[in-house]
Amino acid sequence: MPHTTQIFQVSTLYGAATLAAALDAGLFGPRAGARRILLVSNNAAVPETALRMDEMHGYGPIAGRFDSVVSWNEAISPYHPSAWGPRGNDTVLWQRAFRLLWDIDEEDLIELAVESIQANPARALSAIFTEAAVDVYADGLMSYGPTREKLPLTIARRIRRLLHLDLIPGLRPLLLSEYGVEPVVVPDEAFRGVLDEISVEAADDARLAPVLEEAPTAVLLGQYLAAINILSAQEEEDLHVRMLTGAVRAGHRSIVFKPHPTAPAGYSAALSKAAADAGVRLTVLDAPLLAETLYHHCRPELVVGCFSTAMVTASAYYDVPIARVGTGLVMGRLRPYPNSNRVPLAVIDHLVPDLEREETPALVGPAPESLSPLVRAIGFCMQPKTYARLREPTAQWLRAHLAGSPGYYFPELRLAELGLPGSRPRSRARIRVGRAKRVVGRAVRRGTRKG
Repeated sequence: MPHTTQIFQVSTLYGAATLAAALDAGLFGPRAGARRILLVSNNAAVPETALRMDEMHGYGPIAGRFDSVVSWNEAISPYHPSAWGPRGNDTVLWQRAFRLLWDIDEEDLIELAVESIQANPARALSAIFTEAAVDVYADGLMSYGPTREKLPLTIARRIRRLLHLDLIPGLRPLLLSEYGVEPVVVPDEAFRGVLDEISVEAADDARLAPVLEEAPTAVLLGQYLAAINILSAQEEEDLHVRMLTGAVRAGHRSIVFKPHPTAPAGYSAALSKAAADAGVRLTVLDAPLLAETLYHHCRPELVVGCFSTAMVTASAYYDVPIARVGTGLVMGRLRPYPNSNRVPLAVIDHLVPDLEREETPALVGPAPESLSPLVRAIGFCMQPKTYARLREPTAQWLRAHLAGSPGYYFPELRLAELGLPGSRPRSRARIRVGRAKRVVGRAVRRGTRKG
């Protein structure tokens, strides 16, 4: 009788923690029922210079839940995990190669648990193991947004579940809903248990000592938006300074900045100068640990960010009030409109108090009735062909609520492109002319090639 091998693909410690919580909650069956392989992928632009997952606090306890750990980077070297995928006629050869490399019997059944199914390495794995059942797990706010790209039916029909954290209770993920994939919540208590386990493992890190000497009352979260070409480096530095300024205005005198792991040192230097000018104590925490570990040990009174998922976990799992800075600026800069950061930004913008407007930081509770229709309207405008069923509900929402919504939610040009309420006749006419010119241009090019 064939055995089952479960392959769990991860690229972040946060994602690995989500999977660990799902395992602890029994969502993948009893451990004795299958062999479990943790497949680690480093998707950084230059993996050789980036922080490895096994260098982060908490990796050991999580890896201990699996029978073996293998590296995707090593398996496909010298190719980059985000760029490599098999050619269609090579998938059988690659499956044989990976079964041999990872000591998986030819008769074993394969089950996959992957992240970001639209992109490699998840898509490559799903294409190679053509008979494998696929579970997708989402470790952040992007699960509430639309699927980025249309999936081949050979992959989509094998997706069984979308496992996600219930960060905004009452808000149902849009991701993969077009394929009838059911979302399954990873229990809060299981995830919090994994976070506590990671935090205890990090307690002896000497880099935490300066933070614990004078317990900070506010934590600032960096995201490194310049790396994905949303803001310039200077604008992102300014965003961090705005976070600090807001925290100081709210009365906080001891502050920790938790930079993104790939952020340049200059960001911290600029923020340190601003803190010195304001006369407050700032600690930059560059230890290889999750923001949640910082919450566990410091018990801050405020967490400030732009749209980081770690803002919501501070509220959901540690009862820390949160506030936002710069969501409008960032959302207005997203290009193209279907950028997958749009829904996480909208969720934070809609739910979380604005620190610069001196709104009182607060906990994020269950989703208000206004949130789900907004998210689905944005989701339709991001992927109108995929979610065609949402066109009329979106039009109705726009007629009723567009006037009272921030302009960066639904730019007028995008509404014109989709022929939705809120666009001007002049804009719609300009779009039609542009489309007609492109049609004529393509016809001319085809004629030229034939000639």
